[in-house]
Amino acid sequence: MHTPTHEQVHAADAFRAGRHLALQAGAGTGKTSTLCLLAAGTKRRGRYLAFNKDIAHDAATRFPSTVQCRTAHATAFAALGHRYADRLNSPRQPAWKTGQALGILRPERIADHEISPRTLSHNVLRTVTRFCHSADTTLARHHVPALRGLDAPASHRQFAELVLPFAAKAWEDLQRPDHGVVRFEHDHYLKMWALTGPKIEADFLFLDEAQDTNPVLEQVFTAQRDHAQLVMVGDSAQAIYGWRGATDVMTGFDAEQLTLTRSFRFGPRIADEANRWLALADAPIRLTGSATVPAEVSSVGHPDAVLCRTNIGAMTEVMRLLDEGHRVALTRGGQQLAQLASAARGLKEGRRTHHPELVLFATWGDLQDYAAYDPAGHDLQPFVDLVDTHGPDAILAAVSHLTEEAHADVTVSTAHKAKGREWPTVRIGNDFPQPKDPDPDPDASMAGQDSDVSDTDARLAYVAVTRARHRLDLGGLARTVDQQTEDE
Repeated sequence: MHTPTHEQVHAADAFRAGRHLALQAGAGTGKTSTLCLLAAGTKRRGRYLAFNKDIAHDAATRFPSTVQCRTAHATAFAALGHRYADRLNSPRQPAWKTGQALGILRPERIADHEISPRTLSHNVLRTVTRFCHSADTTLARHHVPALRGLDAPASHRQFAELVLPFAAKAWEDLQRPDHGVVRFEHDHYLKMWALTGPKIEADFLFLDEAQDTNPVLEQVFTAQRDHAQLVMVGDSAQAIYGWRGATDVMTGFDAEQLTLTRSFRFGPRIADEANRWLALADAPIRLTGSATVPAEVSSVGHPDAVLCRTNIGAMTEVMRLLDEGHRVALTRGGQQLAQLASAARGLKEGRRTHHPELVLFATWGDLQDYAAYDPAGHDLQPFVDLVDTHGPDAILAAVSHLTEEAHADVTVSTAHKAKGREWPTVRIGNDFPQPKDPDPDPDASMAGQDSDVSDTDARLAYVAVTRARHRLDLGGLARTVDQQTEDE
C-alpha cells in the first residue's frame, strides 16, 4: 500500500478513539485500503458488510483475519435464511402461475383499463419485493408499484386495494420453511431476519457502499450502535439507485463525518471534471487528482468504453458502433432490450404484450400517443424513437451480434452498470440531457432539455466521468459543460 494520506491517518486516529464514523470516499480514493488500515490497527473483532459477493471475496483477501467479510445476505442466511434453503432452490415459474395459486383467477377493471391476472400477479410479487427493501414492519399501499396508464392517485389507490390482500397472502406463504407456492428469494430471508431485530456479534462494523443501502439494511446496521462501533463508507455523490429503494444514509448518520478526497485513479484534469459535477450534485466532497497519473480530457477516436445514461441510449450506441464494423460488448448483455423489442414487435403486429412496462397498451399507436403526450410516459419516448427508426427486428439482430467483453473493441454500458469499474479511455454517450437553446423555437418540444441539470443527472455524470483513468471524452456532456462555462 502507498504511504497513507493525511485523511487516511486522520480516519485511523478517529477509529482508534472509538468514534462512530461516516467516511465519504470519492471515486478512486482507496476506501478499501483505508478500511484495511483501520482494521489493522486494532485486535478487536469486526465485520465488513459488502455490497455484493465479489466485493466480499476480494475484501477477505485484504483484511486481517480478525475481520469477517460477508454480504448482508450471507449474514442473514447464516442466522435465519438457511432454514429456507430447500425453498430457495425451487424451480422458477411464471408470475401468473404463482398468482393462480394465490387465488388470482380473473381480470379486474379499473377505469377503462382491464387488469389481467398476469399483470396483477406480477405486481403482487413486486409489492412483496418493495416491502422487503423497506424498513416497514407491515405491507402498505406505498409498496404497490405504479402501473403505467394508472397514474392518477385515485386509480393507484384502487389498484393497491386489489394488490395488497394477495401480497399479504404471498408474504404469509413465504413464512413456511418447508414448502409454498411463492418462489423464495434471497431478499425474503433478509427481511425476515431484519424483522427479528438481530444483534450482530462484533466489536465494530464496516458498511461498504453505504450510499446504496436499502432501508431494511440501514435499520439493522444502525441498531447495532449500542454494542458495536459503526463505520459507514461510501460516496453520497454516487447514490444512483434511489429508483430501486436505496437511500443515501450517510449524510444523516449520527457520526463523525470524514472525507477521502485524493483520487489514485486519475490525474488533476479528470478530477477537475469530476468536481464540476460534484458541485452540481451539491456533494459534500471535491476531489484532488494524482499528479503522477497521466490524464486528459479530449476527444477519443476509439474509446475502451462508451457510457450512456439509459439502456435505450446504450442500444442506440451499440447499433451505431456495429454499423461501423466494431466488435461491441454491452455490459450485462442486451436481454432487457431484446424483451422490450419483442414486446414492441407484438404491439406493432396487433398483439398485446405481457411486458410489465407495456402491458396496458393495446397497440403500438397507443404507446406512441402515451409517450408523446402523457407526462408520465415521457421516459418511453427514446424507446419509441429507437423502434420507429430501426424497427424491432434490427434491434433484436443487433443484440444477437454482441461480443463477449474480453474479445470486444469497445464496451458500451449505462453509467449505473459501470459503477465500481474503470477503463483507460472513456467516451460519454449522447443521451445525457442537453442545455436549452438560448433562443428556443416556441413550437419545438423541449422536454428533457432543461439547462438546470438535476441532482440525479449530475450524480450519473459524476459516476460516468470518473470511470476514466487516462483519457476522457465528454461526448454528450460537452454541450452541458460549455453552457455552464458561459453561465459562470
